[in-house]
Amino acid sequence: MKKQFVWVSMITSTLMFSCMEHEMDKKELNINFDAAYIVNGESNSISVINLSTDEVAGTISLGDESMAGHGGMTDGIMWPHHAYINSTKSILAIGVPGTDLSAGHAGGMDNMMGKVALLDAVKGTVSHVIELEMMNHNAVFSPDGSEIWTSQMDEMGTVVVYNATTYALKATIEVGADPAEVTFSADGTVAFVANGGSNTVTAINPSTKQVISTIDVGADPVGAWTGSDNRMYVDNEEGQTISVVNVGTLEVEATIDLGFMPGFAAYNDMHNELWVTDPDNGKVHYWITDGGTFTHGGVFNTRAGAHAIAFTADEMKAYVSNQGDGSVSVVNVSTHTVAKTIAVGKKPNGIVLKQ
Repeated sequence: MKKQFVWVSMITSTLMFSCMEHEMDKKELNINFDAAYIVNGESNSISVINLSTDEVAGTISLGDESMAGHGGMTDGIMWPHHAYINSTKSILAIGVPGTDLSAGHAGGMDNMMGKVALLDAVKGTVSHVIELEMMNHNAVFSPDGSEIWTSQMDEMGTVVVYNATTYALKATIEVGADPAEVTFSADGTVAFVANGGSNTVTAINPSTKQVISTIDVGADPVGAWTGSDNRMYVDNEEGQTISVVNVGTLEVEATIDLGFMPGFAAYNDMHNELWVTDPDNGKVHYWITDGGTFTHGGVFNTRAGAHAIAFTADEMKAYVSNQGDGSVSVVNVSTHTVAKTIAVGKKPNGIVLKQ
């Protein structure tokens, strides 16, 4: 009888703890300040950094910690990857592939199902989860905020489009093999999908949902990253290059040889610089551009696994996630020096700013 009592007590305690933990996950924040949201893949959380103080102001839990080195083994959110915010800065869309993509993008498994998690950007709570048939890479709002676009990473690649209010499926668009990041041009006139298995980028008319061009790029493209200069910068992991795509002509107008596997590319309009992370060496390289010519300007150290880059609205400060170090580097753009390193969760990757 004593053992039975202990066993029942343990169950009761576990249930009480689980309920408490669930309530803690639902705890609301008040993010009424300019903030950076850092997606911690392994910690399965979002670190919220106050842009004025460069301190972590809160942490949003998405559930239990992801299993290191494994895919998602539960029905919940696990291994969140990249995040985007809608036009009113009120909702975050987070791609949840359910597997660790921190060391490259070949970590998927057959029949892996992805998710899109939608978060209230002020309260920091999950408002809805869209279940997908296949793993995805990111989820992004259409420029007007009325739709959510996400990829389905499979040999028969597709992009699915959902109504951002009702979450009803609006369209399924055939693209190339193993599509990863879905992005939009700065003017919102074209959607781009990087097809890692086809070495192409698909350009789509956001209004008609029709493919308007298929662009040959380098080997294993991951994302066509948006530049405010009417260009998209495609990071080709295996090819170790950046393909520069002109949004007007939908053609590759330049190829930048890197000599390292890129993690992310970001364009700074104020300084006419293209920044590219070097995750294997914990560095950021930058190129100076003038009329389509790109000259290597220099390189600086951040921390291990340098990945995503986000510039503040004035483009004077940058945030770089360091997946191997569990940190974010705050960089002075003018001097290309790290001003501060902020500890966050395990394997941080995606960054999005609310300003």
